[in-house]
Amino acid sequence: MKITSPALQTGLLTLLPEWAEQEAVILAWPHKDTDWKDNLDDARACYVKLIYAINDAGAAVILLCPSEEVGLVRSVVSMQAKVLIVEAEYNDTWARDFTFLSCETANGNTPVNFIFNGWGQKFDAAKDNQINQTVLAPLCQRTMVNIDTVLEGGAIEIDQNQHLLSTTSCLLNPQRNGKMSLEEYRSLFANFLGSQHVTIFEDGHLEGDDTDGHIDTLVRFTPLHSIVIQGCFNRPNDNHFGDLFKLKYACEQSFPTHQIFELPLPYLLNDKGERLPASYANFLICNRHILFPVYQQPEDQEALEIIEKAFPNHKIQAIDCSTLVQQYGSLHCVTMQVPIDTLKTEVINRAKQGVSVL
Repeated sequence: MKITSPALQTGLLTLLPEWAEQEAVILAWPHKDTDWKDNLDDARACYVKLIYAINDAGAAVILLCPSEEVGLVRSVVSMQAKVLIVEAEYNDTWARDFTFLSCETANGNTPVNFIFNGWGQKFDAAKDNQINQTVLAPLCQRTMVNIDTVLEGGAIEIDQNQHLLSTTSCLLNPQRNGKMSLEEYRSLFANFLGSQHVTIFEDGHLEGDDTDGHIDTLVRFTPLHSIVIQGCFNRPNDNHFGDLFKLKYACEQSFPTHQIFELPLPYLLNDKGERLPASYANFLICNRHILFPVYQQPEDQEALEIIEKAFPNHKIQAIDCSTLVQQYGSLHCVTMQVPIDTLKTEVINRAKQGVSVL
């Protein structure tokens, strides 16, 4: 394991929880060479709605976009939208897993870059893995820290007490970091993400999930000492029921003083009759807003009512993600928040002045 930064020593980085105040959210625009080639119009329409919702939450959008797509973006997004288009080449649009994490240091927020290898070499991710160092690092105030370990943003969740969550099914995939043990991961999280406590769940996985069980589809913290989990209480005969019941029990045992909010499980199939990993837990906390995925399913309303109880001080904004889940991901998977005091002042100011191109 290597860390490269001119002046940074271990133990000085602390990963910020998602509810830290945000100045921007990173997205990667869907184009013909991404997963969305067969339903581009629907995917792009979803992204436009997502851009407006992020702006409504008080954050700008840093939009990665191939040069040949810039004209289209400018034609479909209101010119008053707070969007900075950054020309870039990438394999796909799952920004949660290949863009940088934001960590607090004594000198301010610092971008931290891990290796992304397509969720254990399942897909080509060579372009995605270069985005942080070649495209995003120059936009940041402070030097990017590069860590020579595979880790995706969706694989970890942290709260304000530096309690970090993850899953064994994801971390122990040998195509990520070979024979790296859970104890070595715990040391990594403590040394480079500032975790004080680590809980790694053994149960919980959604059929069709290419990530090997990312925590952001299963268990999420709230700022009010509570936990939101993707449950299956509404489908006792579903194949997921037993595993998600064990996950709920593990949460209760690991967090006995937390209130737990359990979300219902929707049932979605693609055109081939394959189960899709639709998760209501895959929401984005963006300042005082919750951008919440819905799937045009009967469970949508109940899920919205539950998330309102879990986040009583937030505005809940439902976003139709029935298109996103067709490619086995959802709202949190395509976004990465950027806390205030991370990007250069001129970058964030420009992003707030209407649609422009870097």
